[in-house]
Amino acid sequence: MSNEINNRRRRFFGAAVVSVGAMESLLSGLVHAQSAQASEPSAKAGIATSSAVFTDIKQINAGALNMGYAEVGPANGPVVILLHGWPYDIQSYADVAPRLASAGYRVIVPYLRGYGTTRFLSSETVRNGQQSVVAVDIIALMDALKIQKAILGGYDWGARTANIIAALWPERCKAMVSVSGYLIGSQAANAAPLPPKAELAWWYQFYFATERGRLGYEANRHDFAKLIWQLASPKWNFDDATFDRTASAFDNPDHVAVVIHNYRWRLGLAEGEPQYDALEKRLATAPLIAVPTITLEGDANGAPHPEPAAYAKKFSGKYLHRTITGGIGHNLPQEAPKAFADAIIEVASY
Repeated sequence: MSNEINNRRRRFFGAAVVSVGAMESLLSGLVHAQSAQASEPSAKAGIATSSAVFTDIKQINAGALNMGYAEVGPANGPVVILLHGWPYDIQSYADVAPRLASAGYRVIVPYLRGYGTTRFLSSETVRNGQQSVVAVDIIALMDALKIQKAILGGYDWGARTANIIAALWPERCKAMVSVSGYLIGSQAANAAPLPPKAELAWWYQFYFATERGRLGYEANRHDFAKLIWQLASPKWNFDDATFDRTASAFDNPDHVAVVIHNYRWRLGLAEGEPQYDALEKRLATAPLIAVPTITLEGDANGAPHPEPAAYAKKFSGKYLHRTITGGIGHNLPQEAPKAFADAIIEVASY
């Protein structure tokens, strides 16, 4: 390898080595805690074999928050913003980001409010978790970083947030990859009862609706999160080290308050903030999404999720759905990083 190539990689990516298929790239902010290389899950089960982890976390004031985020890739590359869900964190993308960075993308992976190093700027700010406010946070982050337009990718809370930005601010979203499709909801829609089997799958929402549930999550958030991981990805054989790298993000002082408000708000048991009423009114109409979109679903997603046929017509632009096989569960980017990164690269070409 020539000195010129070596120097270029040092300038762009720092000194941490991450394996991306057969190519080795030097990426700042990423290290391997062990010697295992990133790989796709086996044909029989999603087996966590990578120990890549984001280590260089940046901070920036954005809206109501001082947001923590990881960044890899060339500073002048097209921007990809990757959004995590609950109960997960930015480490879901530790194997996705280097794949995209090696393809020339500037990758931003923020901690959502209530996670990791993200903090509220004021102690007086409501620890609000309603759906629109999380999207407002990401728009504020884009403004703070002077990013006019980005490709968005997400799952769980992150997919919903990407959906909202694509629907309400399409001028800020070039294209989108959304796990489990269209997740925009409303308090009115959530008020309708579901069949008993479906209600059973939402057991934690009912738990969080009680004071006992809030106290229980406060006292046992790590064990609670691990149980959700096991239920939502029943074929993903993650180890303790993989879980622990994410679980530290739940020690955020606002984590419990934001999570509890999110789920209580969904059921109409907690009020949102008035300044977001207009946004929620628009979201309650289930607006179409016109930006180019690829939706993904794991073939072993144990979390409640809609069937692809139920949301296909919500995407009025160029659209493709792909089911990822091999025992892939709810945390699709971490369980199938190559498939997720490939979808980002593909949708960017639309």
